[in-house]
Amino acid sequence: MAKTPTSPASPTPSPGFRIESDSLGTVEVPEDAYWGIHTKRALDNFPIAKRPISVYPDFVVALASVKQAAARANLEVGVISAEKARWIDAACQRIINGARHDQFVVGVIQGGAGTSTNMNANEVIANLALELAGYEKGRYDILHPIDDVNRSQSTNDTYPTALKIALAFSLKHLLAELALLRGSFAAKGEEFASVLKVGRTQLQDAVPMTLGQEFHGYATTLGEDYDRLTETTWLLAEVNIGATAIGTGITADPGYAVAAIRHLNEITGLHLEGAPDLIESTSDAGAFMSFSGSLKRSAIKLSKICNDLRLLSSGPQAGFGEINLPAKQAGSSIMPGKVNPVIPEAVSQVAYAIAGADVTVTMAAEAGQLQLNAFEPVIAHSLLQSLAWMTQACWTLRVNCIDGITANTERLDAMVASSVGVITALIPIIGYTEAARLAKQALLTGRPVADLVVEAGLMSREEVLAHLAPERLLGLERVTTAVQAHERKGEPSE
Repeated sequence: MAKTPTSPASPTPSPGFRIESDSLGTVEVPEDAYWGIHTKRALDNFPIAKRPISVYPDFVVALASVKQAAARANLEVGVISAEKARWIDAACQRIINGARHDQFVVGVIQGGAGTSTNMNANEVIANLALELAGYEKGRYDILHPIDDVNRSQSTNDTYPTALKIALAFSLKHLLAELALLRGSFAAKGEEFASVLKVGRTQLQDAVPMTLGQEFHGYATTLGEDYDRLTETTWLLAEVNIGATAIGTGITADPGYAVAAIRHLNEITGLHLEGAPDLIESTSDAGAFMSFSGSLKRSAIKLSKICNDLRLLSSGPQAGFGEINLPAKQAGSSIMPGKVNPVIPEAVSQVAYAIAGADVTVTMAAEAGQLQLNAFEPVIAHSLLQSLAWMTQACWTLRVNCIDGITANTERLDAMVASSVGVITALIPIIGYTEAARLAKQALLTGRPVADLVVEAGLMSREEVLAHLAPERLLGLERVTTAVQAHERKGEPSE
C-alpha cells in the first residue's frame, strides 16, 4: 500500500488520525474518515441542527450524480485524464448505489451557500476513489478533491443542481404515496356508496348525501393535488450546471455544460435542461419558492381532510360518531378506554410544519443578494424535510387510518330519518317560505317533515315520498321543472 508522503516540516498526527492542510493551516482528521479538512472545519463551525445531510439520501445520491456527470463531461472535453475520470466515476456509482452515505456528515444548516456540503462530497468521492484505486485516504497528490473531483465546477452551480435533482427524486416518492392514498379514499367511496348521511355546512345540518360521496370528494381533491404537484416538475428541470461561480462559466470548458447535462440525464433518468440565462439562474431561488407553495397547498388540503375525519369520528357517545377510525393506541393515561384520532392529528402537524417551512423558503429566497443566494442550505433542508414528512404522513394515514375506517350505519340512518334538511328538496313545489315555516315546526315538535307537509295540504304523501326518495335527494335522479309541474298536478311524467 502506498504511503502518504511527508516532509520534515509536517506535524506528526495523533494515533488514529491523519494530517490534512488547507490555506488556513493543518487539521487532524480521523484516519478512517472519507471526509477531510474542509468537512472537519464545517463540523466545528456549524454544530447547529445536529442533523447531517445524510438524513436526505436523495440529496446524497443527487450530489454523487452531479459529480459523476462532471467527471464524464470533463473527460469528454479533455480536461481530466481517463484514469482519474474512471476512478471518480466508480466512486460516485458506489455512493449512488448506497455506499458511504454515513460519511456525508456536515450539518443541514450551514453558512457558505452550501460550500461545506460540496466540499464534503468532493472529499468523500476523492478518498473513496483513492481507496478503490489502491491508495490511502488523503493522497491528494494522486487525486485531489478540488482540482479533480470539483473540476469545472463551483458550489454555486453544483449545489442548486443537486438540490433540484434531489427534489425531483423525493417528489416521485411523494407522488407514489399520494396516488395510493387517493386510491384508498376512492375505495372507501365505493364501499360507502349506499350509506346515507346528513351533509353539513358551517357545522350545521344541511341536505342529505352519502358517506361514499364524501369520501369520493376526498379522493378527487387528492387527485387534483397529485396533478398540481406533477406540474411542478418543470420547475426542477432547469439547472445552472456550468455556470460555475456566478454564471459566467469561468474555469469551465465551453462544451462542458452541454456534456454535463447530457450525462446527468443519462445518470438520473430525468429531463434536465440548461438555464438560458446562467447569471439569472445562479442568483434566483424563485423555482424553490414556487415548488414550496405547491407542496404547502397539498399539505393544507390534506390537513383539512384530517380535520373532517376527526370531526366525523368524534365521540364515540357525545360526538358525531358517524365513522369509526381504527384504534391504534391508548388515548389517555387517566381515562380508561379513551382512544384518540392520533393518525389524523399527526398528519395535520406535518401540514403545519410544511406551512412554516414554506415561510422559511420564502424568506430565504428573498434574502439572496446580487449574484448568489447564500441561504440555499435552509431552502434545501426545508423542502427535503417537507417532502420526506409528507410522504410518510400519506403512508401512515393510508395504512393506519383510511383503510380501516368503518361506517356507523345505525347512527347515520337515525340522523337522516330525523333530518329537517330534507325539506330543501320540496322547495320547488311548496316554496321557500312554506318550507322554512314547516322546518321550524319540525324542529320544535320533533315530528317528521313529510307528515307536516301532508297535513298542511301542500302535497300528497305519495308526492312527498317520491321527492324525498334517496336517488333524488342525492342528485342521482335529476328532476326538471316540467316533471315537477306534472307531479304537482298529479299527472304522470314522461
